[in-house]
Amino acid sequence: MGIVTAAAAAAAAAATCTSRLLHYHAAAGTDRHHRHQLRYSASPFPLSLRCGSCRREAAARALLPDRVTPFSYGVEEDADDHPREECGLVGVVGDPDAASLCYLGLQKLQHRGEEGAGIVAVGGDGKLKSVTGLGLVADVFGDPSRLASLPGPAAIGHVRYSTAGAAASLRNVQPFLAGYRFGQVAVAHNGNLVNYQALRNKLEARGSIFNTSSDTEVILHLIATSLSRPLLARVCDACERLAGAYSLLFLTADKLFAVRDPHGFRPLVMGRRRNGAVVFASETCALDLIDATYEREVEPGEVVVVDRRDMSVASACLVPHRPRRSCVFEHIYFSLPNSVVFSHAVHERRTAFGQALAEESPAPGADVVIPVPDSGFYAALGFARSSGLEFQQGLIRWHYSGRSFIQPTQAIRDLAVKLKLAPVRGVITGKSVVVVDDSLVRGTTSSKIVRLLRDAGAREVHMRIASPPVVGSCLYGIDTPSEGELISNRMDLDGVRREIGSDSLAFLSLGKLHSIYGEESGDYCDACFSRKYPVLPTLADPVAEPEE
Repeated sequence: MGIVTAAAAAAAAAATCTSRLLHYHAAAGTDRHHRHQLRYSASPFPLSLRCGSCRREAAARALLPDRVTPFSYGVEEDADDHPREECGLVGVVGDPDAASLCYLGLQKLQHRGEEGAGIVAVGGDGKLKSVTGLGLVADVFGDPSRLASLPGPAAIGHVRYSTAGAAASLRNVQPFLAGYRFGQVAVAHNGNLVNYQALRNKLEARGSIFNTSSDTEVILHLIATSLSRPLLARVCDACERLAGAYSLLFLTADKLFAVRDPHGFRPLVMGRRRNGAVVFASETCALDLIDATYEREVEPGEVVVVDRRDMSVASACLVPHRPRRSCVFEHIYFSLPNSVVFSHAVHERRTAFGQALAEESPAPGADVVIPVPDSGFYAALGFARSSGLEFQQGLIRWHYSGRSFIQPTQAIRDLAVKLKLAPVRGVITGKSVVVVDDSLVRGTTSSKIVRLLRDAGAREVHMRIASPPVVGSCLYGIDTPSEGELISNRMDLDGVRREIGSDSLAFLSLGKLHSIYGEESGDYCDACFSRKYPVLPTLADPVAEPEE
């Protein structure tokens, strides 16, 4: 990806050019993953499009940009301009303080969801008990009696942002707890089902009644209506009908199940404490906090079953092998840098992105490299190391300002931005500054940062983005804006540069990103950069109008 500078743009102003970003609409891969049948299937149900006709496939592709995406992305002008991870999971079995350990693990995964949190635990009587609430983990469990009401040797916990399902509804806060004819079952889900509406329509047509607007409730209904036995077969029977991204934890009176979708979109890892307790989490940072040793990933398409009665651990293959498509944005932005995700240390991946960016798009004549805190830190460090420039913390992030709402005038809104990010004038004044961020989505934050640095006396501001341009919305559990709001989908490179006001702008190219992963590059989903979606959405059948 080339560098666009203000000077070069002025020289080329008379030339007519069309942005390849505006017109790059790559077709999804030709693999028909959705035609593969699943193990345990009594009546095979494809994972994506329900027939092979070109017309139906074309109709499903037409849903990709905006209409199939159930996300509600905040549009306030001073919001953090990054996609949002949707959920974090923690499960513990075999420890008398399982709920308390889940609470601590959820605290460490708070960055994966800030709208709601919950824990379901198995009591000594074998009954499952639930505590859920809106807000941060510390707010939901601020009253010590809430955790004290969840004694027992096994628990699962969840933090969320909303994907499918209204954000500010307590009904949609997980884990969900339900009773069916064989007992109680709780479920916590990280991901997003692209055939949710089609499944829900079918279930409702057969008499199912839904209490939430969350796609996760579909999974419970599929388990309850399955004719398979035992529960492991019911879980497999339900999951074979799901399309999209799902890492799941199920809890019953005597077992904990950990499940990962066959493409491995979202992370899920397994660890063990010294006392033998088994722990599952979305990221290894949660394991570290509660003194659990990382053992391995839950593999794509795998079900791990832990029986709390004898602490036996069994593994089953959920589906036949499918191409792995882990989310590359976990390494770019979502996961904490001290985590190991998809078997790679996150901070090492981000440092490599920055080094590659410096090789591909250097900033000759610059004086200093600064990160956009906090997620741009390691990419900026890699850029500085590779380019031989000084690395400094030129922006300080204030973590205690909370959510700032739109103020009545632009001047007041700009002051609110300074509350979140403050420039270090001694680092910036009179300097040519390279600013490294992990991604650029809508461009709102970048434009404010450029203004902030110029106001602080920067002589030049050169933006470097340690990922390719985001041109497609995510369908697999990440809250991204609609494609119309994605700045790189609306403008060419120089248009983006002019919009944010920097002296130059460069992104890490998709080819360079792939080269960092080498032979593993095909194992990652990059649909937000390439618009090559591994699993297409399923068209829902029309819902019959009720008779009067």
